[in-house]
Amino acid sequence: MTLALATNEHLANLSNTLIYSSMAVYTLAFFAYIAEWIFGSRSKVARTASALTAEAPRAAEAPAVAVKQAGGTAVLERPKVVTRAAAGARDVPDGPGAHGGDEQGDLYGRIAVSLTVLSFLVELAGVIARAASVQRAPWGNMYEFSITFSTVAVGVYLALLALKKNVRWIGLFLITTVLLDLGLAVTVLYTASDQLVPALHSYWLIIHVSTAIFCGAVLYVGAVATLAYLFKDSYENKLAGGGKPGRFATSVMERLPSSASLDKFAYRVNAAVFPLWTFTIIAGAIWAGDAWGRYWGWDPKETWAFITWVAYACYLHARSTAGWKGRKAAYIALVAFACYLFNYYGVNLFVGGMHSYAGVK
Repeated sequence: MTLALATNEHLANLSNTLIYSSMAVYTLAFFAYIAEWIFGSRSKVARTASALTAEAPRAAEAPAVAVKQAGGTAVLERPKVVTRAAAGARDVPDGPGAHGGDEQGDLYGRIAVSLTVLSFLVELAGVIARAASVQRAPWGNMYEFSITFSTVAVGVYLALLALKKNVRWIGLFLITTVLLDLGLAVTVLYTASDQLVPALHSYWLIIHVSTAIFCGAVLYVGAVATLAYLFKDSYENKLAGGGKPGRFATSVMERLPSSASLDKFAYRVNAAVFPLWTFTIIAGAIWAGDAWGRYWGWDPKETWAFITWVAYACYLHARSTAGWKGRKAAYIALVAFACYLFNYYGVNLFVGGMHSYAGVK
């Protein structure tokens, strides 16, 4: 007979305090990201847009490589590196980023990143304190899943910042949704620190749920990039057609990477995590076999996890099919992420099934 461990109320309360504290710092980071976008150099962005529009007709006539004579020696000039769009219709250079190439905007951006790192560490401490309060993995209910999910999502963003320079534009979108996620967690989804129900006493809880959380965090980053791609692609199409977007649209869109870069980034992120999502479903099936005596029973949670897998498989296939690259594939990616969100929130809150114990209780 296994004795239930007592809950350490001091650590549980400390966890709550740290989560609320992280929300306060995330709020400061949110305003810093806003300042980065507002105070970035609008004039430089506007000049970039004008230059792109004016040079578009000449781009087709310009030679790919220029040759100069220097003391009787032919010197090949390296052409400016640009990124080809997904549909192959145009070549557009990446924007300078959220700060718009402005020193003041860049300062606010670095402050925002520093606050993001601080809030990430505070939230991570809150998640660890929650786990220590009951001496188990901190994802036994939706509240714990939510705070862990947002922590991992921010961690993925910070890791990308360390690997790539031009991903700071994700910060404003990420911190906005993290605050919404934590707000929902501490109000609607909050559950007092307690021991697991018997069905969750398994090492598969650590394996299956941790991979599901990590996959969701990475898929979220891919969804943000996909959404940004759709907006940037529409903007570039308007410029290519001779249109004149408004000042606000120009200020925002010209700071983002090109639509081709966004499309490629979203694809690589989704493709990289897809095998792990496949493993997540397999691990869940093995756990179901141990807990319920069957590997697959078309429970709502299982069904929507499989629907999500099929949707992302369709997206990856569409990206390799010439007629479905670009916007069509992007729409499939957003539908696939919507399936993940419904599996995360909708099934737990509104649909009954074998996984009902993992709701807000």
